[in-house]
Amino acid sequence: MDPWLQQMQEKLGNNEDFFMLKDFLADAPVCLLGFKSIIDVSLTQAALHEHISKAISANQSIDELMKVLGEVKEKAIAEAVASIVMGKLVIYFENQQQFIIVEPTTKSLNRLYGAPSNENVLQGPTSSLMEEIDHNVGSIRKQLPSNKLRVQSFQAGRDQQKKLALLYMEGHVDMDLVNTVKRQIETNLHLEINNLQNLSRTLGFSSWGAMSKYNITEMPQEAAYALRKGKIVLLLDRMPFALILPSLLWDMFALENDHNYPHLLMIIIRFVRVIGILVTLLIPGLYVALVAVNPEVLRIEMALSIAQSRSGIPYPALVEMILMLVIMELIIEASVRLPKSIGPTLTMVGGIILGQAVVTAQLVSSLLIIVLAATTIANSTVVGFQNSLSVRLFKYVIVILSSIYGVLGMLAGLVFMGTYMASISTFGISYLHFTRKKDEISRG
Repeated sequence: MDPWLQQMQEKLGNNEDFFMLKDFLADAPVCLLGFKSIIDVSLTQAALHEHISKAISANQSIDELMKVLGEVKEKAIAEAVASIVMGKLVIYFENQQQFIIVEPTTKSLNRLYGAPSNENVLQGPTSSLMEEIDHNVGSIRKQLPSNKLRVQSFQAGRDQQKKLALLYMEGHVDMDLVNTVKRQIETNLHLEINNLQNLSRTLGFSSWGAMSKYNITEMPQEAAYALRKGKIVLLLDRMPFALILPSLLWDMFALENDHNYPHLLMIIIRFVRVIGILVTLLIPGLYVALVAVNPEVLRIEMALSIAQSRSGIPYPALVEMILMLVIMELIIEASVRLPKSIGPTLTMVGGIILGQAVVTAQLVSSLLIIVLAATTIANSTVVGFQNSLSVRLFKYVIVILSSIYGVLGMLAGLVFMGTYMASISTFGISYLHFTRKKDEISRG
């Protein structure tokens, strides 16, 4: 056996789906190498022979043929192995002792386009992104048919190479931001990217931040909307969503789908989302502050009503609130992990039975159940699941400060939260920065 083929056999021969297939192209002996679990071997061979027959009729030499099929490589074992692992076909010409890397006919390993599973669309396109990065780039191009859209690809990782695509819209985005992101990615291309924490490390983000520095979306129209606003979109192979940089505060309240409503209704919908985040943050802390620290703020009728509802409760308002918030977090987490066929039913019934039971047993007040339900519903109005997680975290800070300093502690928690958000920046862009689309700016 040829020494080069022997080395390839040693590198990949312990894989059941690895093939080394002898063949002839233009009467030249070749060996086809790849993974049959990824490559459709018969269709690929048929396409190759059809291409070769056309080349022979054009009287092309074997050297010209090799250059037509792909870039001619010398005996670079590492490059050949990396290409095969990424799903490419390697054609080794035994007489020339050179190989080329060809894009084969692949097997269909992806699901069909469907509606987003984690985001709902009321009025607008219902197609979602999928695991194949090239399909995702195509979906965004269809949504944003502009000659200003630019796509640049990177190969990240040493042992497990993943394709990473960076998209931006020339003339809309700050090129200093694009160049900074490119430099950061190119500096850390040796790092493996298997999840979003790895990607954050590649981009130079701290893994301990409470607020996400990028937004995540499954919908091509939201990615296109972000590109028009001058943001950067990152796509990672085998990840069925897009990452939008930088993440800003206003992204919690605004969606591209909002523009499908009349302008007045769009403003009202976004205002409702703002009210939702304020309710989520303030209502639990306000309950603890008014019950435990500042009951004198309430009217006497309200204070007596709350005191009567808490009659027989064996522990302070802070313990009561934290206990029920943690139980609600468990119910939400269970609804995410359970199968979709039984998850909503089980969590709804479990929540109703549990709420009724704890009130009947006088473990919590009935008013707290109302506060808890309002908080949970309001938290769902925030745009982006990763943003709702951050809001759920901050409400605990405000509850603890409210239990110590009352209403003043609640306000101090809001100041602390605002200060923290003002300190966050992504590649030099503040989290509180407000952007407008270019076409809106040109209209004045």
